[in-house]
Amino acid sequence: MEADVARLVTDEEARPYGLAAGVRAPLRITGDTRGFLTLLSHRPRAYDDHTLPRAQTLADYISSVLRHEHAVSQLSETLLNTLADVLDIREVLPRVSEIVAVVLPHDRMTVRFADGQDEFVAHAASNDDGPMVERVKIADPEEFAAAGFTLIRDVAHETLRIIEPVDLWQQCMAAGYRSFLGAHISSRFQQLSVGFWSKRPHGFSLQDVPVARRVATLVGLVVSHQQLAEAAQQVAEAHAKAERLEIRAQSLAAELDLRSGLGRAIGRSPAWTNVLKQATQVAATETTALVQGESGTGKEVVARFIHRASPRTGGPFIAINCAALPEQLLESELFGYERGAFTGAQQSKVGHIELASNGVLFLDEITEMSLAAQAKFLRVLQEREFQRLGGTRTIKANVRVIAATNRDLRTAVARGAFREDLYYRLQVFEIVIPPLRDRKSDVLPLADAFLQDIARSVGRPPAGLTADAKHALLEYRWPGNVRELRNALERAAILSEGGLIDQPGVRAESTDLNEMERQTIEQVMRKTHGNKSRAARRLGLTRTQLYGRLRKYGLDTVDR
Repeated sequence: MEADVARLVTDEEARPYGLAAGVRAPLRITGDTRGFLTLLSHRPRAYDDHTLPRAQTLADYISSVLRHEHAVSQLSETLLNTLADVLDIREVLPRVSEIVAVVLPHDRMTVRFADGQDEFVAHAASNDDGPMVERVKIADPEEFAAAGFTLIRDVAHETLRIIEPVDLWQQCMAAGYRSFLGAHISSRFQQLSVGFWSKRPHGFSLQDVPVARRVATLVGLVVSHQQLAEAAQQVAEAHAKAERLEIRAQSLAAELDLRSGLGRAIGRSPAWTNVLKQATQVAATETTALVQGESGTGKEVVARFIHRASPRTGGPFIAINCAALPEQLLESELFGYERGAFTGAQQSKVGHIELASNGVLFLDEITEMSLAAQAKFLRVLQEREFQRLGGTRTIKANVRVIAATNRDLRTAVARGAFREDLYYRLQVFEIVIPPLRDRKSDVLPLADAFLQDIARSVGRPPAGLTADAKHALLEYRWPGNVRELRNALERAAILSEGGLIDQPGVRAESTDLNEMERQTIEQVMRKTHGNKSRAARRLGLTRTQLYGRLRKYGLDTVDR
C-alpha cells in the first residue's frame, strides 16, 4: 500500500500518460486514505520536495470538502430513516436535532410555519430551553423570503427588525442564545422555516447554509406528508359523515315505513305474542340476538322492534342481506375498505359496521356469509374491533348485532358450512318466529293493515274483504308467509279497483290464490326483465322458491 503522505510521481508512472513529472497527495475523508490528488506536467522536474507541502495542503482542503459532503450524505440517509414512518415532526424533532448536530452543531432546533406573508407560527422545538414565541412578525418579508435563509452571527448586535414581539432578541439573549441560522423553504402546502440556535457568538457561517437547507427540505417532506395525511383524513371523515347522514335519513324513512303492516309488529296470536315478549326481554340488554324463521315471517320486523325498545334506539339501524351480495362485495360492504385496497377502490369507504356505530347491525341470512367473512366477523363479536379491507388501522366496533336466518344453523355447523364458534356467539339469545300458517289468528289483522297501507299508496279508499275472501285467506297455507300475504292483497286490491275483494281476486278455492300468485310473479319478472335474483327479493322468496314457482306456473321464459 502506498504511503499515506505526499510524494513525487516517478518517471515510470508519468511516462505512460505522455507526461514528464508529477506529484501525488492522499485524500483523507473518513480517517483513512480514500483516494489521491495527482498533479502531472509535460515539463521535466516541474515538481520537487518543496512542492510536497503545498500539494498536501491542497489535498487536505479538498478532503475537508469531501468529508463535509460525505457527512451530509450520511446525515440525509439517517434522517430519512428516522422520518420515514413519522406523520408528526414534533414527535421526533429532539432526535432529528441530535443527528443534525454532528454536522451542524447547535443547541436548539425549531420549526415554524408561515402564516400569511409576514408572520411565522411556532410548530415544534427540540427542547424547552428557550423562548417558544407563538407568533413572530417580521418587518421586511419579501427580502426575508428571497434570501432563503437568515444568518445572525451575534444576537446582541442584530439589525433584523422584528415587529412582534419587539423584545424577541432580548428573550433569546436571556435564555443564553447568541447566534441563529434559519433555512426558509416552501413545502407542498406552505412555507416553513427551520431554525438552528447556538449559545456561542458566531456559531454559524455561510458554509452551514447548504446543510441547514437540506435538513429543512427533509423536514418539509415530513410536513407535507403529515398535511396530506390530515387532508385525506378530513376527506374520509367528510365522506363518512355524509354517509352517516344518508344512512340516518334512510333509517328515519324506514321508521316511517313502520306505520305499514309489513313493518309493524301486528298480531295477537299466542305464538306472535310470545315472540314479542322475548324481543322485549332481550331489548334492554346488549346481548347478541339470533332471529330464526322462514322467509317472509318478519325477522327484520322483530329486529327493528328490538332496536326501538333498546337503549340504542337513538342510534342507526343498519341492515345488510348476506344472501344478496357476492362474497367479496359482502366483505367490502360490511367492513369497508381503504383507497387502493382493490381495483376500482378510488377512495376509502365506510362499511356497515362503522355506519352502525352506537346502533344496531342487522345481518339477514347470515348462513350465506362465507367462512372467510365469518372468521373476520367473529373478531368483531369477540374483540369489538376490526380493520377495513386493505387497511392496517384497528377500528372499534361499538355495535349491537342481531342476526337472522331462514335455515337451521345447527345443520349448517354440522355440514361445515358455518363456524361453530360464531354460531355460539350468535346464539346467546334465540328467537324463533313461527310461520304464518301456524298463527292463523294474525292473518286478518295483518290483511286489514295491509289494505289500509295499499289504499294510501294508490290514493283510493281501502278495499274490503268478502266473507269468502276472508275464508280463502285463512285456508291458504302462505308458503311465503307475511310478505306473500301483502303481495297477494296488493294484487287483489288493484284488480278490485276499490271495491270488495272477492272475484276474480280472492275466492275460497286456493286455485284462485295460485292464479293471483302466478300473475304477481309474472308481473314482477317483467318489471325486472327476467332478473331472477331481483325478482326473488321483490317477492320475498328465496331463489330456490322462485325457480320452483316459475316451473309450476310455466313462467320460465318470461323475461320482459
